[in-house]
Amino acid sequence: MPITIEPYLVAVAGLLIISVFASKISDRFGVPALALFVALGMLAGSDGLGGIYFDDASVAQTLGVIALAVILFSGGLETTWSVIRPVAKEGFILATLGVLITAVTLGVFVHFLLGVTLLEGVLIGAIVSSTDAAAVFAVLNAKGIYLKGRLKELLEFESGSNDPMAVFLTVSLAQLILQPEQSIWTLIPTFLLQMGLGVVLGLAFGKLALYFINRLGLGSAGLYPVLALAFAFFTYGVTTLIGGSGFLAVYLAGLVLGSNKFIHKHGLLRFFESTSWLMQIVMFFTLGLLVFPSRLGPIALPGLAIAAFLILVARPVSVFISLIFTKLHINDKLFISWVGLRGAVPIILAIYPRIMNLPQSDLIFNVIFFVVMLSVLVQGTSLSFIARRLGVEGEAPQQTDYPISFVPESSWSGEMKEIVIGDHSPVIGKAIYEVGLPGDYLVVMIARGEEFIVPNGSVVLRVGDKILGLSQQKSHEEVMRLINPTADQAGS
Repeated sequence: MPITIEPYLVAVAGLLIISVFASKISDRFGVPALALFVALGMLAGSDGLGGIYFDDASVAQTLGVIALAVILFSGGLETTWSVIRPVAKEGFILATLGVLITAVTLGVFVHFLLGVTLLEGVLIGAIVSSTDAAAVFAVLNAKGIYLKGRLKELLEFESGSNDPMAVFLTVSLAQLILQPEQSIWTLIPTFLLQMGLGVVLGLAFGKLALYFINRLGLGSAGLYPVLALAFAFFTYGVTTLIGGSGFLAVYLAGLVLGSNKFIHKHGLLRFFESTSWLMQIVMFFTLGLLVFPSRLGPIALPGLAIAAFLILVARPVSVFISLIFTKLHINDKLFISWVGLRGAVPIILAIYPRIMNLPQSDLIFNVIFFVVMLSVLVQGTSLSFIARRLGVEGEAPQQTDYPISFVPESSWSGEMKEIVIGDHSPVIGKAIYEVGLPGDYLVVMIARGEEFIVPNGSVVLRVGDKILGLSQQKSHEEVMRLINPTADQAGS
């Protein structure tokens, strides 16, 4: 009989629609979307109402790797190097030394609590050592919390770059458990090789992708996202095949693209934002299917103790040691400690012991899942409260949502920028034609209160007017000097 695909399409579409509605619950109540997507998978699983039996760790891991590659590339694409450069040193230390300290500290605790070997304890610590700031920012944005200083940039860089370290530690420790005769010191050259290749190939493939996107001249704009997605998978695949860190490479490749100008950038960002959400839904739902809630009962109390130790001891210890020589305020460090929110990466890494047939693989997976869900529910739902209590929230910059956008279709370096007319500007009361703007500077629109004005040369400028101009950087700087010679009030 021919296979009828329609029921499967209806089921998949229904689950995606439910997942999208679930994200509204996340926005309203501050529950990270990760928990809701996983809960849907558990509900549809063999222990839930759906009765779908799924226990294939290899398939789950494959889907997780594909999804994580896309999510990391998208995260890099949405990041600009000039923004995170001031916090790159602190972020790098947190992403390497911080991960290691978390793994060892928690590992020793697990060793004594569960009676597993020290290596198995540190393996559990390594699996939950990476953070997921994407969930954090989803909660903060939903609650309208804006962080002071460069906390956002630091957390963003740490979360995007600490997964490779967690992956390396997980795989290496699993191999040491299977091959106890292997020396732990052999991990150092392996680590340097993996990270070195990840950095070099990530930067190289990012530059290559940038070159092709700007020079290929494809006939359809819809092909550019396809090309970028192909480069993301190519970067991860090639780097991994030759022994490098594919996750680090794909993140850096996205970072290279995101830090440069290229054609159809706006459309590409929208595509990867949507694709990243789709990957998260598929990945979390699959992981939910893989979990059998009936098996979580026996490890509930140990899991609660491990989660509490991770949140209250291991993460803060790693943050304070890693940032000991920085000028960050103690409240900033406390908030960074609390933002150690665990996400899908630990659950994906918890599948590795199953695939490698480690003796305690089922225990490890169930403990990790329990710890991650507690971290998400406890830390995720309390972020806005903690931010307020620690005084790390600031006043969000006012941004004007203009009814127009500019998407460059070539390698032209022009861009649209906003300039606010200050209280003592010499152009107040002057018509636009009297200001003496550069010949290549186009005033696209003026925002005046709640009103948008499509200007002509006779429009008289007022205090607080926001001028949206189109030109190259040099002309933007010249106009800034004309309008606000003593203050920098430019927006971007």
